[in-house]
Amino acid sequence: MKLLVTGATGKLGSKIVEALLKSVPASQLAVSVRNPERAEGLKAQGIEVRHGDFDHPETLETAFAGIDRLLIISADGDNDTRIRQHTNAVAAAQRAQVRFIAYTSAANAKESKLFLAEVHRVTEEAIIQTGIPYSFLRNNWYLENEIGSIQGAIAGAPWVTSAGGGKVGWALQQDYAEAAAAVLAGTGHENSIYELSGELLTQEEFAAVLGTVLGKEVPVLQVDDAKYAEIMIGAGIPDFVIPILVGIQQGIREGALEIESNDFEKLLGRSLTPITVGLTQIVNGIAGTD
Repeated sequence: MKLLVTGATGKLGSKIVEALLKSVPASQLAVSVRNPERAEGLKAQGIEVRHGDFDHPETLETAFAGIDRLLIISADGDNDTRIRQHTNAVAAAQRAQVRFIAYTSAANAKESKLFLAEVHRVTEEAIIQTGIPYSFLRNNWYLENEIGSIQGAIAGAPWVTSAGGGKVGWALQQDYAEAAAAVLAGTGHENSIYELSGELLTQEEFAAVLGTVLGKEVPVLQVDDAKYAEIMIGAGIPDFVIPILVGIQQGIREGALEIESNDFEKLLGRSLTPITVGLTQIVNGIAGTD
């Protein structure tokens, strides 16, 4: 049984490989990466490193050859780029006769109105069309996505948002990684969909927990989308990123991430890391880099 993880040198991918090594011999693991030289550390652990570039389908077919269970980690970039790359990966998996595909998707991908969801909706459909057994890991929101705002709060800035009363199911990337590893290395996950969401919190509730961790109040500044964009520009966020950030805030406000589920606990076989613990880890990590 040979397992392969794409994007294994990325933040999520490296955590997934680390989690897999706790239950699977390194000899059964392979990774597909765009720059194999960046995966020397994995190679040193006995993991097979293969060259696979989502923009060059011919490399993917070779990378996926002989693989039984494949995890496709969603790529970065604009929607059109990601859809093209994901479609390439799925087609290559079919040509390579992979027997199972797990894919890191987004919350409620099939119905979600969040603009980021289109990529995942198209990719899920492409995987279903292959007829290959699949598992969709619909990740809600990484706590690590908030590092910039957490740094601001540490420095005394308010928690700025236009998300209103919308709720988010934040969880540590480590928990998402362990859930993905459980599916890829486990059994009985064929044709499954897992909504991986932490405890649902509003921005005010999140800021209150952060305030407890920091030992000081974190005031919340609720603004409209235009003001939010203006503040982000003032904070030095690149212009092309602004519509993405505003779109995320709008999606949260409209309930796109308000997904209640205990799928995380099912896959992990334990309770999710409490948000206070997760935020403490992130704050300590920020302090360690200062």
